[in-house]
Amino acid sequence: MRVLVFSKTAGYRHDSIPAGIRAIRELGAAHGFAVTATEDASVLTGSFDAVVFLSTSGEILDAAQQAAFESYVEGGGGYVGVHAAADTEYDWPWYGQLVGARFETHPEIQQARFVTEDGAHPATAHLPPVWTRTDELYDFRTNPRGRVRVLQSLDESSYTGGGMGADHPITWCHPQGRGRAFYTGLGHTSESYDDPAFRTLLLGAIRYAAGSTPAA
Repeated sequence: MRVLVFSKTAGYRHDSIPAGIRAIRELGAAHGFAVTATEDASVLTGSFDAVVFLSTSGEILDAAQQAAFESYVEGGGGYVGVHAAADTEYDWPWYGQLVGARFETHPEIQQARFVTEDGAHPATAHLPPVWTRTDELYDFRTNPRGRVRVLQSLDESSYTGGGMGADHPITWCHPQGRGRAFYTGLGHTSESYDDPAFRTLLLGAIRYAAGSTPAA
């Protein structure tokens, strides 16, 4: 299995990107897959089993690169969007469908309860019914439920400043053409990438996107 970690930014740049790259490299070393990290969008046409958009931001692909990446996913490739991947390519309608929902705003970083809605998916099967952790908690412009398979949601009663109400998906997946798409709003902080439970979520996401582990 070959995984590409893509972390190009044209907007806000997260300090946690190096920690995320290191974590995915270490997952690859431990679980037998090769990891390439780049900010060169021309390689999105390469022969990778999954491409991770690691806190990308802004408008980062030209028209040819967009077409190449769309062809890659629709033809059977895998996409994993992490955190600010939802704050990326607002002018590209297909990408909005791929990521599932676009970033709107967030309150201050704080502790919250993450509810596991789907314990059968390889990204969330290891998690308790309620996982309490600290992160930057995204609100989205639209609720993706009904268009995606929701794996985790946020309990807005557990923190202040949430803007989506009682139904607040935060991690999900869905088929995209012959490929697979996964997104999680988690991963703002560098500390996230040292958390074994979050690393296991990323591992399950990558395996699902690559098609090596089916979503039960």
